Amino acid sequence: MITLALPDWLDDALSTFAGHRTDAERMAGVIDLARRNVDERTGGPFSAAIFDTGSGRLIAAGVNVVVPTNAAIAHAEAMAVAAAGQRLESFDLGSHGPTSLFASTEPCVMCMGVTVWSGVSRLVCAGRGEDAREIGFDEGPKHPDWVAELERRGIAVERDLERSSSVDVLRHYVANGGNIYNAGEVSIEDGDDA
Repeated sequence: MITLALPDWLDDALSTFAGHRTDAERMAGVIDLARRNVDERTGGPFSAAIFDTGSGRLIAAGVNVVVPTNAAIAHAEAMAVAAAGQRLESFDLGSHGPTSLFASTEPCVMCMGVTVWSGVSRLVCAGRGEDAREIGFDEGPKHPDWVAELERRGIAVERDLERSSSVDVLRHYVANGGNIYNAGEVSIEDGDDA
Protein backbone atom coordinates (compact mmCIF):
# COMPACT_ATOMS: atom_id res chain seq x y z
CA MET A 1 0.00 0.00 0.00
CA ILE A 2 1.22 3.49 -0.84
CA THR A 3 0.09 6.40 1.30
CA LEU A 4 1.09 10.00 0.67
CA ALA A 5 -0.31 12.59 3.05
CA LEU A 6 -0.13 16.35 3.18
CA PRO A 7 0.62 18.09 6.51
CA ASP A 8 -2.25 18.44 8.99
CA TRP A 9 -1.90 22.24 9.06
CA LEU A 10 -2.62 22.59 5.32
CA ASP A 11 -6.43 22.37 5.45
CA ASP A 12 -6.70 25.25 7.92
CA ALA A 13 -4.22 27.33 5.91
CA LEU A 14 -6.33 27.01 2.77
CA SER A 15 -9.14 29.07 4.29
CA THR A 16 -6.98 32.18 3.81
CA PHE A 17 -7.39 31.93 0.02
CA ALA A 18 -11.07 32.94 0.16
CA GLY A 19 -10.28 36.64 -0.16
CA HIS A 20 -7.57 36.31 -2.81
CA ARG A 21 -8.95 37.94 -5.95
CA THR A 22 -5.86 38.65 -8.06
CA ASP A 23 -3.14 36.41 -9.41
CA ALA A 24 -0.60 38.25 -7.24
CA GLU A 25 -2.69 37.57 -4.11
CA ARG A 26 -3.09 33.91 -5.08
CA MET A 27 0.64 33.53 -5.65
CA ALA A 28 1.43 35.27 -2.36
CA GLY A 29 -0.82 32.68 -0.67
CA VAL A 30 0.95 29.82 -2.45
CA ILE A 31 4.34 31.16 -1.38
CA ASP A 32 3.05 31.48 2.20
CA LEU A 33 2.31 27.74 2.08
CA ALA A 34 5.92 27.04 1.05
CA ARG A 35 7.23 29.20 3.89
CA ARG A 36 4.96 27.49 6.39
CA ASN A 37 6.10 24.08 5.13
CA VAL A 38 9.67 25.15 5.94
CA ASP A 39 8.77 26.67 9.31
CA GLU A 40 6.72 23.63 10.36
CA ARG A 41 9.53 21.32 9.13
CA THR A 42 6.98 19.28 7.18
CA GLY A 43 8.83 19.29 3.85
CA GLY A 44 10.71 21.25 1.25
CA PRO A 45 10.43 24.91 0.22
CA PHE A 46 7.93 24.34 -2.59
CA SER A 47 4.16 24.68 -2.87
CA ALA A 48 1.50 24.65 -5.56
CA ALA A 49 -2.24 25.19 -5.92
CA ILE A 50 -4.92 24.55 -8.50
CA PHE A 51 -7.52 27.26 -9.13
CA ASP A 52 -10.62 27.43 -11.31
CA THR A 53 -9.39 29.85 -13.98
CA GLY A 54 -12.75 31.58 -14.47
CA SER A 55 -13.85 32.15 -10.89
CA GLY A 56 -10.42 32.09 -9.22
CA ARG A 57 -11.78 29.59 -6.67
CA LEU A 58 -9.15 27.42 -4.99
CA ILE A 59 -9.67 23.75 -5.85
CA ALA A 60 -6.73 22.20 -3.97
CA ALA A 61 -3.16 22.83 -2.87
CA GLY A 62 -0.07 20.84 -2.10
CA VAL A 63 3.35 21.26 -0.58
CA ASN A 64 6.53 19.30 -1.06
CA VAL A 65 6.59 16.29 1.27
CA VAL A 66 9.42 14.27 -0.31
CA VAL A 67 11.51 13.84 2.85
CA PRO A 68 8.76 13.10 5.41
CA THR A 69 7.00 10.60 3.10
CA ASN A 70 10.20 9.05 1.71
CA ALA A 71 8.69 9.46 -1.76
CA ALA A 72 10.68 11.13 -4.54
CA ILE A 73 7.42 11.83 -6.39
CA ALA A 74 5.85 13.88 -3.56
CA HIS A 75 6.67 17.26 -5.09
CA ALA A 76 4.27 20.16 -4.51
CA GLU A 77 2.83 20.18 -8.04
CA ALA A 78 2.21 16.43 -7.99
CA MET A 79 0.53 16.63 -4.59
CA ALA A 80 -1.66 19.59 -5.66
CA VAL A 81 -2.68 17.85 -8.90
CA ALA A 82 -3.52 14.64 -7.00
CA ALA A 83 -5.55 16.53 -4.39
CA ALA A 84 -7.42 18.47 -7.09
CA GLY A 85 -8.18 15.26 -9.00
CA GLN A 86 -9.68 13.74 -5.88
CA ARG A 87 -11.73 16.86 -5.17
CA LEU A 88 -13.00 17.06 -8.78
CA GLU A 89 -13.33 13.27 -9.03
CA SER A 90 -11.43 13.34 -12.32
CA PHE A 91 -7.87 12.72 -13.47
CA ASP A 92 -8.40 15.51 -16.04
CA LEU A 93 -8.37 18.81 -14.14
CA GLY A 94 -9.78 20.59 -17.18
CA SER A 95 -12.84 18.36 -17.41
CA HIS A 96 -14.97 20.83 -15.43
CA GLY A 97 -13.59 23.96 -17.12
CA PRO A 98 -10.20 25.66 -17.38
CA THR A 99 -7.88 25.36 -14.39
CA SER A 100 -4.64 27.10 -13.45
CA LEU A 101 -1.64 25.64 -11.65
CA PHE A 102 0.23 28.16 -9.49
CA ALA A 103 3.71 26.99 -8.44
CA SER A 104 6.04 28.69 -5.97
CA THR A 105 8.94 27.67 -8.23
CA GLU A 106 8.92 26.52 -11.85
CA PRO A 107 8.27 22.79 -12.22
CA CYS A 108 11.21 20.41 -12.33
CA VAL A 109 11.41 17.88 -15.15
CA MET A 110 9.09 15.43 -13.34
CA CYS A 111 6.51 18.09 -12.48
CA MET A 112 6.65 19.37 -16.05
CA GLY A 113 5.20 15.99 -17.06
CA VAL A 114 2.61 16.24 -14.29
CA THR A 115 1.65 19.68 -15.63
CA VAL A 116 1.28 18.43 -19.21
CA TRP A 117 -0.91 15.46 -18.27
CA SER A 118 -2.95 17.15 -15.53
CA GLY A 119 -5.34 18.92 -17.87
CA VAL A 120 -4.55 22.44 -16.60
CA SER A 121 -4.67 25.19 -19.19
CA ARG A 122 -2.44 27.67 -17.40
CA LEU A 123 0.79 27.57 -15.38
CA VAL A 124 1.81 30.54 -13.22
CA CYS A 125 5.28 30.41 -11.63
CA ALA A 126 7.03 32.53 -9.03
CA GLY A 127 10.66 31.41 -8.74
CA ARG A 128 12.68 30.01 -11.61
CA GLY A 129 14.44 26.69 -11.92
CA GLU A 130 17.75 28.50 -11.67
CA ASP A 131 16.70 29.78 -8.22
CA ALA A 132 16.18 26.20 -7.00
CA ARG A 133 19.47 25.11 -8.57
CA GLU A 134 21.25 28.01 -6.88
CA ILE A 135 20.53 26.46 -3.47
CA GLY A 136 21.47 22.97 -4.69
CA PHE A 137 18.32 21.26 -6.00
CA ASP A 138 18.61 19.28 -9.25
CA GLU A 139 15.71 20.29 -11.49
CA GLY A 140 16.54 17.69 -14.14
CA PRO A 141 16.94 18.05 -17.90
CA LYS A 142 13.91 20.13 -18.86
CA HIS A 143 13.05 20.70 -22.51
CA PRO A 144 15.34 23.52 -23.73
CA ASP A 145 12.34 25.67 -24.70
CA TRP A 146 9.85 24.33 -22.17
CA VAL A 147 7.66 27.45 -22.15
CA ALA A 148 7.02 27.23 -25.90
CA GLU A 149 6.47 23.47 -25.61
CA LEU A 150 3.79 23.93 -22.94
CA GLU A 151 2.16 26.72 -24.92
CA ARG A 152 2.19 24.50 -28.04
CA ARG A 153 0.24 21.99 -25.94
CA GLY A 154 -2.35 24.61 -24.97
CA ILE A 155 -0.95 25.56 -21.56
CA ALA A 156 -0.37 29.31 -21.15
CA VAL A 157 2.70 30.14 -19.05
CA GLU A 158 3.38 33.17 -16.85
CA ARG A 159 6.71 33.46 -15.06
CA ASP A 160 8.28 35.54 -12.29
CA LEU A 161 5.07 36.50 -10.43
CA GLU A 162 6.33 37.26 -6.90
CA ARG A 163 9.73 35.76 -7.79
CA SER A 164 11.66 37.58 -5.06
CA SER A 165 9.31 36.20 -2.39
CA SER A 166 9.88 32.68 -3.72
CA VAL A 167 13.65 33.18 -3.62
CA ASP A 168 13.33 34.40 -0.02
CA VAL A 169 11.63 31.10 0.94
CA LEU A 170 14.33 29.05 -0.81
CA ARG A 171 17.04 30.92 1.09
CA HIS A 172 15.06 30.64 4.32
CA TYR A 173 15.01 26.85 3.82
CA VAL A 174 18.80 26.70 3.48
CA ALA A 175 19.34 29.06 6.42
CA ASN A 176 17.20 26.75 8.59
CA GLY A 177 19.18 23.62 7.68
CA GLY A 178 16.75 22.27 5.08
CA ASN A 179 17.62 18.96 3.45
CA ILE A 180 18.77 19.48 -0.17
CA TYR A 181 17.79 16.00 -1.33
CA ASN A 182 18.70 14.51 -4.72
CA ALA A 183 21.33 17.19 -5.19
CA GLY A 184 23.56 16.52 -8.13
CA GLU A 185 25.90 18.19 -10.52
CA VAL A 186 23.66 20.94 -11.83
CA SER A 187 24.26 23.98 -13.92
CA ILE A 188 22.24 26.89 -15.21
CA GLU A 189 22.45 25.36 -18.67
CA ASP A 190 20.14 22.47 -17.61
CA GLY A 191 16.97 23.77 -19.25
CA ASP A 192 16.23 27.19 -20.61
CA ASP A 193 15.65 29.72 -17.87
CA ALA A 194 16.03 32.76 -20.07
